[in-house]
Amino acid sequence: MDTLSGYAAARPHVVPDSLDELTGPTTGEVWLPTRLDWSTARSYRLDDRADVQLLYERVIREALRRDDLREFLNRDLLISLWPTLFLPIRIRALWERRLPQLARTATV
Repeated sequence: MDTLSGYAAARPHVVPDSLDELTGPTTGEVWLPTRLDWSTARSYRLDDRADVQLLYERVIREALRRDDLREFLNRDLLISLWPTLFLPIRIRALWERRLPQLARTATV
């Protein structure tokens, strides 16, 4: 039963069809566009685990286009981060239904 109402219930979320679509960077620095991160500090260093985790949480929560997922997320990084990402239950369930290998990493 979905007890959400208003914006939270109506807001669409995108999920890739396959983890293999996620070919984003694994090194360097990433700048998110304002549609994904409206803060003043929109850059993330991929050699800093806390930065990477925050980047992935923001992209997963805010992306409305699969192209954003493909551009900013990387399959291997996502798999390693998945168990520790702070995501709304609804979004986590949506991703794990579509990509059951993520659900398996969360229980390992």
